[in-house]
Amino acid sequence: MSYGAGTSRVRGKLLLASATMLFVELALIRWTGANIVHLSYFSNFVLLGSFLGIGLGFLLPAQRGKWLKRWAPVPLALLVVLVREFPVQVQQKSGEVIYFTAVKTTGLPEWVTLPAIFLLVAVVMAAIGKITADLFRQLPSLEAYRYDLLGSLTGSVAFALLSWASAPSVVWGVIAAAAMLVLGGFGNSVRYGIPLAAMVAALALESMAPGILWSPYYKLEVKRPEAGSSTRMYKISANGVPHQSIAPLSVLMRPDSPYNRPYLETPDNPHRRVLVIGAGNGNDVAVALANGAEHVDAVEIDPRLQQVGAERHPAKPYDDPRVHVHIDDGRAFLERTGTKYDLIVLALPDSLTLVSGASNLRLESYLFTQEAFESAHRHLTPDGAFAMYNYYRKDWLIDRYAGSLTNVFGQPPCMTEYSGSKAAILVAGRTPEAQDCRSTWQASGTVPPPATDDHPFPYLLHRTVPSLYVGALGAILVVTFLSVRIAGVRLRRTVRYADMFLLGAAFMLLETKSVIGFALYFGTTWLVNALVFIGVLLAVLAAVEVRRRVRRPNRALMQGLLFASLAVAWLVPADFVLSLPFAGRLAAAVALAFAPIFCANLIFSDRLAAASDPTSAFGANLLGALVGGALEYLALVTGYQALLLVVAALYAAACVVVHVVGNRPPDSSGPAEPVSVPLDPVPRENAWRTPGASA
Repeated sequence: MSYGAGTSRVRGKLLLASATMLFVELALIRWTGANIVHLSYFSNFVLLGSFLGIGLGFLLPAQRGKWLKRWAPVPLALLVVLVREFPVQVQQKSGEVIYFTAVKTTGLPEWVTLPAIFLLVAVVMAAIGKITADLFRQLPSLEAYRYDLLGSLTGSVAFALLSWASAPSVVWGVIAAAAMLVLGGFGNSVRYGIPLAAMVAALALESMAPGILWSPYYKLEVKRPEAGSSTRMYKISANGVPHQSIAPLSVLMRPDSPYNRPYLETPDNPHRRVLVIGAGNGNDVAVALANGAEHVDAVEIDPRLQQVGAERHPAKPYDDPRVHVHIDDGRAFLERTGTKYDLIVLALPDSLTLVSGASNLRLESYLFTQEAFESAHRHLTPDGAFAMYNYYRKDWLIDRYAGSLTNVFGQPPCMTEYSGSKAAILVAGRTPEAQDCRSTWQASGTVPPPATDDHPFPYLLHRTVPSLYVGALGAILVVTFLSVRIAGVRLRRTVRYADMFLLGAAFMLLETKSVIGFALYFGTTWLVNALVFIGVLLAVLAAVEVRRRVRRPNRALMQGLLFASLAVAWLVPADFVLSLPFAGRLAAAVALAFAPIFCANLIFSDRLAAASDPTSAFGANLLGALVGGALEYLALVTGYQALLLVVAALYAAACVVVHVVGNRPPDSSGPAEPVSVPLDPVPRENAWRTPGASA
């Protein structure tokens, strides 16, 4: 096929389309999770819906699906208005895994709600994907892919900046609407203008509602104390779920208060230096000061939540010069600081959302592993103590944590129950004399094994994939299969691209492992995740640039480099990387994560460049990537390090298949559409996932 001149106009529109595609995906993931109660626990399904939609947009031939381009804003406006006017909740009654909530769930069952959101998101992203795909067809593949990656970088950075600025949802909507108006052109001004105006209006009403604030993690709602209330407490909800209360010091200092109990059970402790992880609105900080602390390190992952406390807490704990605020991940802070504390408190650090890029890792998961408790133990003074409290909801979760503390501290912790809902306070002294228990923990039954850094799932009772996830993932894979068929992909043709299927599945797992590694080494913050996916994009872009300049790459050499980098990543233990100083840890993490990604994308770009039927090749890769997204749940059984073995097996199978079927002559079932397609220009299942980063 002969390509037309790659004009600046086409390149510019392609860059804008790719940026819009990723920006809208990120916005939908954040916004739907904030407005559909409990959906933030299942954001993987929204991401896979985006993945499928963009894939279908690219799989549609140039002559088909033009109606999607003409009416692109309609499904987006429909989704926003429906969620705003008819809010639903994802019910969560699974006994296999714990979800933190304090609301009574309503609405339809998960098997109705999740597929509905999945399909709506898929249609929205298919429309934007179709616009992007038609621009791809006007440029050679690798050149188009370069601009796709640059657009993806632009979209990622733009959304990261909005997160940093705590911009409300209406700002996201205005930016997305402006970009889509430019992409739609003047001929679609009415069809685009009316639905986009409706979407922006709905988001404006949300943003102007009293007490609504946006953080990088949640939509927060701050409710003022009710008139005549004796306690005068502010109530803070996150993503529609009651999350925290700002209480006066008179309430916090009661003997039965979980905030004050750790101090009462460590009477000989001077409490001079206190570390509060999960400082939130400042309740625990205020109690530490009231108990005579001379230095308090207050660690909070959410800057907006800490700001709310600084502005509204009646005791003004964050104004005290003895308090030092750290907006950071608690585990990451522990790994960096060399300070010894008299008391370390895990203060209700339960989140209501997942870490971007991981199917089941929550923001606080690495705080509750055996290694985290050992790190806390190392940071205590000789007579220091560690305390944690929460509404644990299940006896087995209390037993898991208390058993872990017993293993680390050498004696059972103090345990005080309060307020129902399996609420408990655990206090463990570094020595038996450092704790003065009113009652000591006794196991209610068989004590579950501790969570570990490799298997950081404290809320999962057994090493299994909950049936809720199995059913939803199965339904998604069925819908994907049917959608690809409806889009006109001949599945017989994709058989000769079985290696592309395997490459897509392998890369999904490889990217997830990279995200997990950085979350452990540097924290589960939104900034770390944003930088990781920007790094993935840069690694992919570097691979494309190398492939464009090397006309005849050595396939055996590329495969050897890939498996060597995977072997190094598997052999180097996480505790070794954690033991390194910051600069060394960063260098090791970058090398371990991005070297396999670079090598994998060299192989993928070379294979796709040689494909005689790129549409079928891309369809196979799409199916493989979705299967890879489902395979991520294997970590619930095996742990994350074992995923590298699955990755290596998939890549090995792909290398075998490419030698068996990859060089056969084209099949005779009809000519393929002569178009240029991107190297997998679709987002992975992560809020910072990169369109175009596939291998």
